[in-house]
Amino acid sequence: MPDVRVLIVDDEPDIRATVSAMLEIEGYRVDEAVNGADALRVLEDHAPDLILLDMRMPVLDGWGFARELRQRGHRTPIVVMTAARDAARWASEIAAAEFVAKPFGMDDLIRAVERARPAT
Repeated sequence: MPDVRVLIVDDEPDIRATVSAMLEIEGYRVDEAVNGADALRVLEDHAPDLILLDMRMPVLDGWGFARELRQRGHRTPIVVMTAARDAARWASEIAAAEFVAKPFGMDDLIRAVERARPAT
């Protein structure tokens, strides 16, 4: 079982709950945030090993969050989760390690997380 903490940043409660459940089944420790600003607050308490990031959110979107994350010196790998057709381009714009297109299955999500997470 991986000893990896994942931060899920998504404004949709159902997506957060589903992704959390998928990752917890696989043994990941999970924190959640409802937008980028909330995620920055969570980072103050728990430094994640990996971030799953929606791009289109109110308050602070994925681009703003990624910019602020890097300005604060964090190099945490990011996996972009988006329903947009531009998922690959958006992931590239923020130097994300991976992306998954919504809707995604458990296998797709776990593969992306395993490819992006730091070696333990």
